Amino acid sequence: MKLTLGFSPCPNDCFIFDAMVHGKIDTEGLEFDVVMEDVEALNQRAFKKELDITKLSFHAFLYVQENYILLKSGSALGFNCGPLLVGSSEFVVRRLQEDISELRTTNCELKIAIPGKNTTANFLLSLAYPEMKNKTEVLFSEIEQGVLDGKYDAGLIIHESRFTYEQKGLKKIMDLGEFWESLIHAPIPLGGIVARRSFDNELHQRINRIIKKSVEYAYANTSDVMPYVKQHAQEMSEEVMKKHIDLYVNQYSLDLGATGTKAIELLFSKALKTGLIKNTVQPMIIQ
Repeated sequence: MKLTLGFSPCPNDCFIFDAMVHGKIDTEGLEFDVVMEDVEALNQRAFKKELDITKLSFHAFLYVQENYILLKSGSALGFNCGPLLVGSSEFVVRRLQEDISELRTTNCELKIAIPGKNTTANFLLSLAYPEMKNKTEVLFSEIEQGVLDGKYDAGLIIHESRFTYEQKGLKKIMDLGEFWESLIHAPIPLGGIVARRSFDNELHQRINRIIKKSVEYAYANTSDVMPYVKQHAQEMSEEVMKKHIDLYVNQYSLDLGATGTKAIELLFSKALKTGLIKNTVQPMIIQ
């Protein structure tokens, strides 16, 4: 049986999925037709119900619950790994750091580059600054340069950009991961792996087992999976690749467990309270 599988070219996803897409583990009779795209492009595919299994932002998952169910393995959650709001103008950065409330009110005209309206990063930005409306969707890898070039007053950066923004001369305005952790006291749910809700439970469990085995293989055979990681992160230094993997692949990638599940439930609860969604579809996660 062949299933379509979507994930991003980011080091953490390539690290997680290498073994299962290259037959390094027992895939229990399943084959995978890989679609590799930026997470916001994958979010859009999920809205169109195009893929059988896909990585997506937890923000996007809020809106596709009727069609997809969350798997227990493969997710990206954690502490100290959230998106950062950064700027290059000393004046803007200093003023916002000194009086962060200005961004909610008088400075809403500031132009903010975001990595996609359906990303979890934008969800957190909306929670922190609900009045900020002047946002432009930009490919995540181009946000830093856009801010440096003065196209945007500030940028919402994700992924490996958190390891490089200071070297490029950008300054942190706010760590939205820290904002979430202070608000909720739980790991931040960034991205998850979902499968079609229409699949039966046996298939859900089989897919989940394969992903978990793939993560376990990667941990046990890191040198074997790194060539695949490097192939899709050609402009990234090996040091940044390893930092990226260490940050986004962790115990919650193996299994959400009680803590990871609670964090996702809290995110959905926050979305309900703020009116982003009207209801949730149960079960949210495979049983």
